[in-house]
Amino acid sequence: MDYLSPTYFYDFESEEIQAIVSEFKDASLSQKEIAIALYNKVRDHWRYDPYSLSFNKEKYRASEIAKRTNGHCIDKSIVLIACLRAMDIPARIHLAKVKNHIGVERLIEKFGSNELTPHGMVDAFIDGKWLKLSPTFNTSLCEMLRVAPLDFDGENDAVLQEFSADGTQFMEYLEDYGHFEDVPMEFMERNAREHYPNIFDTNSNQTEFQL
Repeated sequence: MDYLSPTYFYDFESEEIQAIVSEFKDASLSQKEIAIALYNKVRDHWRYDPYSLSFNKEKYRASEIAKRTNGHCIDKSIVLIACLRAMDIPARIHLAKVKNHIGVERLIEKFGSNELTPHGMVDAFIDGKWLKLSPTFNTSLCEMLRVAPLDFDGENDAVLQEFSADGTQFMEYLEDYGHFEDVPMEFMERNAREHYPNIFDTNSNQTEFQL
């Protein structure tokens, strides 16, 4: 598998992605330091928003996501992957099903469930090993939910926080769909339509949703 090349979705040669990574093109920085910096930038620059969804592949190009100020977990993962590849760090998308236990009222109202699928995260190859990174929840949102921001140290996995500051369960992984070389649009659409039939009618041609 090729986890360094640009693709239709990971179009890191675009002006938008090159603008993001330009500040990290410093020969004194190690790959680990670059990965940490990019993770923090993507985590906090794009506000997490799970309620704007699309099945149009154009919306999942890294250069297009970079123009927005918010995005859901897959959006943010795509941007981070493109940025990592731009800096010669192998990266790929990883999908799963998760369950949110805090601040779920609107999720349940809109999705009919507090289970989110497919949930996107990033696999990055740093210093000889694959690490899982989840840049989903921006720091300001974590503060509102009373959950510590998820930090990445460049050496260990950084997946969703299991508990809040007071010990309440926050996020739970339910199913792991594995990693993909490129953004698996057909799988993502099929998965969403299967899990949320009240929103995504399998017989409908609608491709844009604002929940």
